Parts: sequence; C-alpha cells; structure tokens
Amino acid sequence: MAAWAHPQLLCAQQSGSASAGEDRSGDDGPPIIVVTGEGLRETPGTAAYGSVTLTRDSLTSTGSGRIEDALANVAGFQQFRRSDSRSSNPSAQGVTLRSLGGNATSRALVLLDGVPMADPFFGYIPFNAIAPERLASARVTRGGGSGAFGAGAVAGTIELESGGPDLLGQIDAAGFVNDRAETQISALLAPRLGSGFAVLSGRWDRGQGFYTAPQQQRDSASVRAQFDSYSIGLRAAVPITSDIELQARGLGFADHRTLRFKGADSSSSGQDASLRLVGRGRWQFDLLGYVQARDFSNIVISSTRFVKVLDQRSTPSTGLGGKIELRPPTGDHNVLRIGADLRISDGQLFEDAFSAFTGVITARRNAGGRNSDIGLYAENDLTLGPVTLTGGVRADRWQIADGFFRERTGSGALAIDRRYPDRSGWDGNVRLGALWAVNPHLSLRAAGYTGLRVPTLNELYRPFVVFPVVTQANDALQNEHLRGAEIGLDWRPSRAFHMALTAFDNDLRDAVANVTLEPNLRQRRNIDAVEARGVELTADAQSGILRLAGSAAYSDAETRGSGVAAALDGFRPAQTPRFSASTTIGLRPDAGWSVAATLRHVGAQFEDDLNTDVLPAVTTLDAFATAALSDRLTLVLRGENLFDTRVVTRNQSGSIDLGAPRAIWIGLKAALPR
Repeated sequence: MAAWAHPQLLCAQQSGSASAGEDRSGDDGPPIIVVTGEGLRETPGTAAYGSVTLTRDSLTSTGSGRIEDALANVAGFQQFRRSDSRSSNPSAQGVTLRSLGGNATSRALVLLDGVPMADPFFGYIPFNAIAPERLASARVTRGGGSGAFGAGAVAGTIELESGGPDLLGQIDAAGFVNDRAETQISALLAPRLGSGFAVLSGRWDRGQGFYTAPQQQRDSASVRAQFDSYSIGLRAAVPITSDIELQARGLGFADHRTLRFKGADSSSSGQDASLRLVGRGRWQFDLLGYVQARDFSNIVISSTRFVKVLDQRSTPSTGLGGKIELRPPTGDHNVLRIGADLRISDGQLFEDAFSAFTGVITARRNAGGRNSDIGLYAENDLTLGPVTLTGGVRADRWQIADGFFRERTGSGALAIDRRYPDRSGWDGNVRLGALWAVNPHLSLRAAGYTGLRVPTLNELYRPFVVFPVVTQANDALQNEHLRGAEIGLDWRPSRAFHMALTAFDNDLRDAVANVTLEPNLRQRRNIDAVEARGVELTADAQSGILRLAGSAAYSDAETRGSGVAAALDGFRPAQTPRFSASTTIGLRPDAGWSVAATLRHVGAQFEDDLNTDVLPAVTTLDAFATAALSDRLTLVLRGENLFDTRVVTRNQSGSIDLGAPRAIWIGLKAALPR
C-alpha cells in the first residue's frame, strides 16, 4: 500500500533533510554536532532520471507489512514470480523494472545504505531480511545508471535508506496476529549516544501459511506454505570531526519455508557487515566497505511419487566490495563525482540427486566460481539557471574465473569434472540527462544511458529443477548490455497535487533467458534482445483529510531471438505484464485515527518463454487502519487481498501455484518518540 499519509508520496524529490554531521548552534551554548547516519546528498541531476520516492509512511503502511508489497506500488516494479517472500522459493526473488523480464536474477540494483543486497551466488534479494520499520525512505529510479555499483543496474536502482533516532523514536515495537494465527513481531531501540546514535532492531515472522496448490490439485503430500524467518540489525553512527562521520551496520537473518509438498523445505541465511566514512566538508567523500556471508538450501520433491529427488543441501557464498567517491569543490553551480567501486562474488553449490524409485543417491554435484567487477566512474552536474545538465561515464573491468562443475556417482566415482576457462574484459557505459524548470510548476526532463550486467554464478554454473522441467546452466553466457532513452515531465500546479509522466525505450541486448529446448528441458541462453517501450505515470493529491496516490505503467515488451532462440522472436518476455497500476485512497483527520485502501492491478503474464502458459490478470484490495489508544499505544488493523482474489503465481502446463489469499491482521504498536 502506498503512503497515503504523505502528500508527496510519489514525487521525483530532492532531499531536503538536514545533513548528517551538520553543526547546529544552540542559543546559549557551543555548536552541537548532530549525526543522522545518511550518505551524501543526491546531486541536482538526479531528478533528470525521474526518480520515485517512497516515504517511511508508505513503507510501513501495507496490508502485509512486507517491503516487497510497498515497492510493488511503484508501477513497473516486479519480482520474477508474483509470490511474496513468505510463499516463494527464495532463489526466485529477483527484481526487475520496466518489463525487462528476468530469470529470477535481479536486473535492478537494490542498495541498503549504499550496500548492494543481491545474493552473491544467485542474485536474488533477501526481502525477508529488510524490515520496513527500520527504513526512512526508498528511492526507485527506473532505467539504467552508470554511478556507483552501476554494473548491476541495467533495469534501474532501488535505494533503501535506514532511519535514525529522530525519525524512528527511542523505542518502537509492534505485534500482529492474523486470522490464520500467524504472527509478526518487531522492535527497535534507537538511543542517542553523545553526538552519535545506535539502532538495535529485530523482527520475527512465522505462520502455518496457506495451500499454494488449488483444491483440485492437492493430494496426501500437499501441505501449507509454512514460513519462519527472523532478522536482527545493529546500526551506529558517530562523528569523527565536525564534518566527518563513521557509520557501521550489521545484519543477520535466517528464513525457512515449505512449499507445496511435505518435505519441500528451503532455507536462506546471511550475515552482512559494512563500514562507511562520510565527509561533508569542502572536499566531500564517501568511503564504503562491506562483507556478506550467505547460504541457501532447498529440497525438491517429486510431484508424482512425492519423495525427495534433489537435496540442494548447501550453497555458501561470499560477497566483498566497497566504493570510494570524491566530490571536489567545483563551484556553487557544479557538482563533480569521481569514484571507484569493487564487487567480488564467490560461491559454490553442493547437492545430491536421489532416485525417485529406490531413494538412493544417484549423483553428487559440486559447482561454482568467482566473479569480480572493478568500476571507475565520473559524473558531473551543471546548473545553468533553470536548466540542469548531467552526464557520466563508467568503465568496468569484469572477470569470470575459477568456474567448475564436478559430479560423482552415488558410490563416489568421478563422472564429470569440468573446469571452465577464465574470461575478462572491459566495458564502457555512459549516461546523459537534462532537466529544465520551465516555471515553478512544470519541469521537463530527458535522459539517455547504457548499462551492463555480468551473469551470476547461478546462471553460469547451477542447473535446477521445477518438476518436471529441468533448466540447465550455461558457463558460456555473455554479459547483458542495455541501451535506453526516456523523456518526461513533472507538473505541480499547487502544493496539493503532483504528477509525473515518463515515456521510455529500453533495449536489453544479449539478455539471459530460460530458453525452451524440449518440452521439459530449458537452458539459460543469451537471446538477441528484450525490447521494452512504454509510459509510466505517478500522481498524488491532497484535499483536506483526503489523500490520493497512484501509479501506472504500460509496457510493450518483446523478445528478439535467432538460432536456437529463434522461436522466441516477437514473444513477450516470461513473467512480464503489459499493464500494472496501483491506487491508494486515505483519510487522516486529526482525531487520532486513519484509514486507507489500496487497489492494485497486474495484467496477464506468461509463465514461459513460448507464451503458452498464462498467469491471468489479477486485481487485489488491501487496507490499513490505525486508532490511537493513548499517546504511546496504537491499534492497527491490516487487510491483505480483501477480495480473496485467486492469484496464480505459477502455471506449468496446468500445474498451478497460488499466491496469498485474504488475511486480516490485528496488532498493537507502542512507540516512545524522541
């Protein structure tokens, strides 16, 4: 549900908050250093790329209480499947924008406090680890970028910023239960420590889930989609000098799910840590380093004999990286950014295949490798009266190395031992944009850009099975390359109304897709291109206690294929709707209560690349309401899918999985403001 409580929910905004590390002088005392834990401010040219900003209210006021539900209100945002992070396989939680399709790997770059969140091996986003109540905002930029970590942003960038004590309060705790006796508990403590602060937070979600199999397809092995996940976060910021600030963040999470059949259990876990040094003096800088340790396991159950046929028992991976960005003083009307970033992904899988008839191990597999990317970038924003010009260049030195696939028989004899040749190269990218403030109410913008994505370790080396379909890996995959352009306008005739309209044309060349080779056999292949053209509209309005917010996107997307992928030519990319929209209406008087409802529509999609299995269009209604019981205690009611709409999330020749049905939540929220 969108943030109906904020009249500028979906605006292309520039930051107006106080800078972290800023000196504030008291009336009768020395200057006070106030640390807020933010990064450097966005530059004037950011608005040329049509960003959409979601406020804290929008992120925390959803029917499900989950971050992916909040992001889904930005039309054009999509996961690989329609399931949320309670009832999908974690490895399917890839994120893309602008109908560029996908194969469960994220084509959008998701950052949390400047750190890439994608799993180092798979490229999926661990949504269960990202608690909305910890965040201050989310900025979604649809379209390619060439800034920091730009090598992962072929479809766009989602920047999540954590909140500080001034926004979160000293204590914030909430507990919910729904009509299936599922629970959601969260708490955070945010004390100020001298001139700095710390935020300690935790969240636990668990429940029996629902049957993802339709009634007519259930059997004795069918079970509910149970889930049990937690995440714990610790974040701190302290001043080093009056204009230099040190930030530290740690995150630990674990998630366990059961999907469709008894014993079909999956789990994911991670431990992330980062250090960031931000300078806001005359020479501004942002120095960041991070480490990620992740793991994944999954058991595949035969849909005919209901026995274990594959145990993906472990997929350990490590992500290392960082960036340095420098903004030298270049005048009041110019901002220059010079920087470098590094990303290293290392991981491997361990899995055992079992006979569906005897239950004995038939194969033991081990595969993996190491990818790295070193990026150098420079970007400049120049403001000339009402016109802002922005441009950037980026060079990436990428490497795919140490790839291998090894398989042994059940008795331990070596059957396959492949070592793949190392590959490396340079790729250059550029982006240009312009913003013209025609008058105080109307701005026009235009942008053009290119982008790059290196295939993940998962795409290169890991085959998988969604029974009965086998999808093979492909160590020979080439990098994806994006070319895109867009034009748009932002219109604000009054403080109570804002509208943004964007038309875009994106061409993703050498796109990685799951290409059908035989009825039950697919392989990851580079196809010629995915072409997506469309329009995006966002608007919000306020009249007294009434607030409206909406977002819509229409995309005409097609795949281009030749050779083995020639049969795909002209088809719509798998899992890609042509139209999506979200509308929220809310009432918030000053009487201590509020209510809002969100109507969301997602057009029909195809399960497969040949456009044979349809996922029907779906329209859902969510609701959110609060009532203050006291100054510190609030009653909260939430409703998911109130129409109890049938949401088809998978359709493989008639074998169907369903998404979340109706759920009613009731909870209490206790808060101690700053």
